[in-house]
Amino acid sequence: MTGPADAPGPEGLLLVDKPSGPTSHDVVGRVRAVLRTRRVGHAGTLDPMASGLLVIAVGRATKLLGHLALTDKTYTATIRLGQTTATDDAQGETLASSDASGITEEDLREAMADLTGDLMQVPSSVSAVKVDGRRAYARVRAGEQVELAARAVTVSRFEMLAPPRTRGAALDVDVVVSCSTGTYVRALARDLGAALGVGGHLTVLRRATVGPFDVVDAIDVYPDGVPERGGPRPEVPPELSSAVLAAVRGVDAVARRAFEVRELDETQALDLSHGRPVATAGIAGVYAAFAPDGELVALLSDRDGAARAVLVWRPAG
Repeated sequence: MTGPADAPGPEGLLLVDKPSGPTSHDVVGRVRAVLRTRRVGHAGTLDPMASGLLVIAVGRATKLLGHLALTDKTYTATIRLGQTTATDDAQGETLASSDASGITEEDLREAMADLTGDLMQVPSSVSAVKVDGRRAYARVRAGEQVELAARAVTVSRFEMLAPPRTRGAALDVDVVVSCSTGTYVRALARDLGAALGVGGHLTVLRRATVGPFDVVDAIDVYPDGVPERGGPRPEVPPELSSAVLAAVRGVDAVARRAFEVRELDETQALDLSHGRPVATAGIAGVYAAFAPDGELVALLSDRDGAARAVLVWRPAG
């Protein structure tokens, strides 16, 4: 009998449209089961409540995850003004309620403009930030009081997508957020509510883009719905395995999309495959170097007067 650890699997990147409910780790487990391979990892955790783009690496492509430039992200979200919760989202206990019905669109635009640009943001206390080696959310669940330090983030876009909607005394605002990695949209919702004097929290969050990748190109790995937690693991339909396998993007294509590209001659490709440096290319940051046959040889960076391998993808022999 063969299992996920025994069967050879594909290698490349898989863009998954995560539904609300499962954790990012759950999605990794689902992909492992669908593709029958254990070597699966992800970049950029999404909270269980959140949906949208999750970048998954399969097989040897997991080595690329730490090098991919995935710092810029875009989200759509709904912020409820007039209610403060313990978790800054809809899953937490309501701590306070205020009348937000008098807030105008101009009030919103001004407050959102103040939360755009380079900011010092305090993450939510139930975030995945580590405090003395333990996740903040784990400490909160254990009954501890957690105060996190502010961190530098960049919010390049924070705008309304539609006029706000009244929900009794509360106000729901649909927004789009473009930001750097490490930015918490829950914290933006909290800070927007605080700036307007009524409190706020996040009710819906969906990630639309991560770096050069877009959720419109992602695949649903739960086409028949998310199985109940703790229940029996459902069988994977063969057609789903085929669809997911077909959706795995090869490393060569991924590298050309995610990095600046350098085309090598035969001698340079051979040198790099042996781990030897080559002449610099004048390209900032990490870039992808391709052999004349179009295959990725290595990821490089120019330093100390030479182009040196950050990762040799196609070693000699």
